[in-house]
Amino acid sequence: MRLPDLNDLMQDLQLAKQMAIDDHNPNALVVATIAQAKLLGLDKPIKDVTPNSEVKAGLGHFYGRPEPLTPEVALAISKRLEDEY
Repeated sequence: MRLPDLNDLMQDLQLAKQMAIDDHNPNALVVATIAQAKLLGLDKPIKDVTPNSEVKAGLGHFYGRPEPLTPEVALAISKRLEDEY
């Protein structure tokens, strides 16, 4: 008997997801999806391995601005979201 490889495990979890969908069982679907993510290593944080990298904070880095998200900006965003929704 051979041990299952990553492909086999992913196929089994995909089958489990389909069964969860067919049975209208969202909890089982979430569990199978999380299991797939863990097998693929998607549950681990992404580390910046570039030389001389600095830790970036806030959403500014995500949007191409290196400055951190300040409390004032966060409050302004929060108020805007409250007004929109």
